[in-house]
Formats: sequence, structure tokens, C-alpha cells
Amino acid sequence: MIQNVNVDIEKVGIADMKLVKPPQYIRTSGLGSCVGVVIYDSERRIAGLAHVMLPESSLAKTSEFNPAKYADTAVQELVSRLVNKGAKQGTLKAKIAGGAQMFQFSTGNDLMRIGPRNVDAVKKELIRFNVRLISEDVGGNSGRTIEFNPTNGVLFIKTVNKGTIEI
Repeated sequence: MIQNVNVDIEKVGIADMKLVKPPQYIRTSGLGSCVGVVIYDSERRIAGLAHVMLPESSLAKTSEFNPAKYADTAVQELVSRLVNKGAKQGTLKAKIAGGAQMFQFSTGNDLMRIGPRNVDAVKKELIRFNVRLISEDVGGNSGRTIEFNPTNGVLFIKTVNKGTIEI
């Protein structure tokens, strides 16, 4: 995705979140129905990325759960961590990618539409925390890898069999 191989890239796993400042970039792969949520403060040049698997923490089987796994807790946690590291809540912006419908189901069961439900849940939480969604590349039926540069706010998105775009 990036031509400069000397860049320090922080990798975010599934149901994980991390923060970066330049010169680091931040990346996650394996976004099928999952949504990659990048929240950043362009003035203070700090960014966070969460790899969200499911729409709501009510789906957790136990009271001990990973907040990065669910849209309703990941956005809140990411905003909190960014503010704690010096970001200003009122200037936070977001870019999202993923939320594909990886499998086709013959039933109209909404529970099987995890990708679209993840996208909706992330957007709802961004609104709740007054984080402006700048751009998105969501839906479809192909997996994605994303990489964010906090220096210029560019999100690189590589979609399986479709190449790379920047948003």
C-alpha cells in the first residue's frame, strides 16, 4: 500500500485498537464484515484505529469483554483514549471502511447482515460522540486492508480484487 518501506506501521488486530502519532502509520487487515474506524485530530496529529467485529456489546456472552470488539464500546473507548493523549474532542473526525456482506443468505434475517449492522452501529456512535464522519468506503462483498497516515489524514484502502483507493 505504501511505497516507503521505512515507515513505522502500528498493526491493529481483530477486535483491537491502538493510537499513533507521526511518523507512525496505523494499519488493520481482514476487514470483511468488520469495520475499521479511524478517529483523528488533524491539528494535534494523533489518530486511533479500532477493528470492530460486532455492532453491540449486548451480544457479549460475559460481563468481562473486550471494548474494541463492539461498535458501541469501541468508539467511546477510542474517543476517550484520544482525549487522554491530548486530542481535542470538538475537533475529532472519522473515516471508516469495511462492513461488507461477505456471504449471501437466502433468509431475510437481519441478524445475518453483520456488515451493514456494524456500519450503522459505528455511525450511530460517531454521532453520539459528536465525531464528524469525513468519508467512508463500506459495503460490497470484498475484504479490505486499511492504513492511515496521521500526518496528512489520508486513509489508504486496499480492496480484494479491486485495487487501492485513498479517502
